[in-house]
Amino acid sequence: MAVGRAWRSAARQVPLRLTAGAFFLNSGLSKRDADDATAEGFHQIAAGTYPFLGKVDAQRFVRLLSAGEVAVAATLLLPVVPAAVAGTAVTAFSVGTLGLYLRTPGMRQEGSLRPTEQGISLAKDVWILGIGLSLIAEGLQRKHR
Repeated sequence: MAVGRAWRSAARQVPLRLTAGAFFLNSGLSKRDADDATAEGFHQIAAGTYPFLGKVDAQRFVRLLSAGEVAVAATLLLPVVPAAVAGTAVTAFSVGTLGLYLRTPGMRQEGSLRPTEQGISLAKDVWILGIGLSLIAEGLQRKHR
């Protein structure tokens, strides 16, 4: 009976893990060979919100960002990684990008959480936060059974 329940739980996670994992993998791989202008753009936005990142070289920053996204993808796409672990990785990453959304001028409409045209690319990370929290909840629920 417990095996059947575990299998159903894992089956429920498949759509979340596959879609978010593919998204993270594509995003990470697309940044892997970023040119200097692209790296500088990512770096400026990130350093504007998180000043400690200003000390990191732009190319190094984008390589680390790429590696981080590929690592998050791996936690999602590898079925041996527990849901709570994968969910924690996704949640941590999305909190960082949502911080950019909330703190970067011009991303939100004045006095609102609603995104501007420029902010949509970061505001969509709220669904990634939802996926991460869902996986954490699923993992914790399985642990308590």
